[in-house]
Amino acid sequence: MEEQIKEKRVADSLTEQFHEIRPEHLNGADVMFGGILMGWIDEVAGLTAMRHSEGHVLTASVDNLTFLRSLRQHDIVVLIGRVTYVGNSSMEIRVDSYLEKIDGMRYPVNRAYLTLVALDEDNKPRRVPRLKLETVVEEAEWETGKKRSELRKQRKKEGF
Repeated sequence: MEEQIKEKRVADSLTEQFHEIRPEHLNGADVMFGGILMGWIDEVAGLTAMRHSEGHVLTASVDNLTFLRSLRQHDIVVLIGRVTYVGNSSMEIRVDSYLEKIDGMRYPVNRAYLTLVALDEDNKPRRVPRLKLETVVEEAEWETGKKRSELRKQRKKEGF
């Protein structure tokens, strides 16, 4: 009997998280430590990947992380994670970070792509559900995710 391959939509694992910037998040220049935001990005990516794979995951890599604006005390930061591409056991997760003003307007802080791997009970890679693409935007993200996956494999092969 052939195993049924599970399929999930991008919306099924979309994850959104909010944080208020507090004094303990600030460096000596009174702006948020980049490392704290990086930790939150990794957390959102992990939660998104867990929701898609329905199990434990491990962060394998983080692609480009460019900070577009600083965050200060009392700012609200919004992080949104979504699955963009899946391999056999790996998932590419895009995490967008925004500064949200009191009027609800959001301003980009950064975008990161992380690769996470689904793990079984023995901490070995396991198959993840396929990704059901429902929009042109999701299809375009899939295609660029495939290219990023190929670039990651090439960099690994070349020792980058």
